[in-house]
Amino acid sequence: MPKPQLDPAKVNFIDVDEGNDGQRLDNFLLSLLKGAPKTLVYRIIRKGEVRINKGRAKADSRLKKGDRVRVPPVRLPEANEVPDVSPALQKILKDSVLFEDDALLAINKPHGLAVHGGSGVSLGLIEALRKVRPDHNFLELVHRLDRDTSGVILIAKKRKALTALQQMLVDKRGISKKYLALVHGHWDPAVSDIRLPLLRTERQSGERIVVVSEEGKSCHTRTRLLSEGRRYSLVEAEPVTGRTHQIRVHCLAQGAVIAGDEKYSDRTEKQQDKDEGIRRLCLHAWRLSFRHPISGERLSIEAKPDGELKSIFRKVGCNLEGVS
Repeated sequence: MPKPQLDPAKVNFIDVDEGNDGQRLDNFLLSLLKGAPKTLVYRIIRKGEVRINKGRAKADSRLKKGDRVRVPPVRLPEANEVPDVSPALQKILKDSVLFEDDALLAINKPHGLAVHGGSGVSLGLIEALRKVRPDHNFLELVHRLDRDTSGVILIAKKRKALTALQQMLVDKRGISKKYLALVHGHWDPAVSDIRLPLLRTERQSGERIVVVSEEGKSCHTRTRLLSEGRRYSLVEAEPVTGRTHQIRVHCLAQGAVIAGDEKYSDRTEKQQDKDEGIRRLCLHAWRLSFRHPISGERLSIEAKPDGELKSIFRKVGCNLEGVS
């Protein structure tokens, strides 16, 4: 269904569809009035200028399919136009679809593509998808991947699917994510369960990092050695919790930093990667399994590593072929 057309210079009446069923009124308005300050949104609600089915409403009022929302005239700041999606990126996005139905979309995200814009990035995965799929009223990230991490990522096409899957992630039940991590050195096969608390902090330079610290939040990663070369090992990592840089720092704590990790590698490791021609983070979201939030069907989605990553695996003697 196409997105509602809004003329900010006059009163608008918006009919709530299935995609916004159950959404809070304030969040609905913030997504509708792109660029509007939160103070403006809460003010027009408080003053009764926003109505649901002709009645006053509160910011936390839940919308229902079929509701009619009155939105008063508002003055919005000039928004930065999202740049056009290049033909090359359009083809990549089309070819990277792993699964799609009415509620969900799974993409094999390329290395180097941010999942959303911001911090100097004008066009991320979600903005590009919204741009090339203008008829989709609802497209939201279920979870995130770092810009330098490739692999499977889920996008919800219905709010019901989004809330159900995000609850699975919060509860740490019903959804499993497995990554491929190429790490430096020998990985002890006896290491299969890493439980180390992680804390966000900064280096003296101001660079943000994550460290193992008793002051941090509890974190749990399951690991399995898949293949081993002379200087590198290929490890499957399953984050039970989902903290920032969890796999990267848990591997680092085992003395096995991930290949191509510019943030956490030391000078020797960086030189070794350079000698091997490794110029990217060798971390890939490989497999994702979960129960479909609408149909209840059990889904298992696998994102094959791209040609560059497979070539790196082969070159360092860590073949993925035959691994299950």
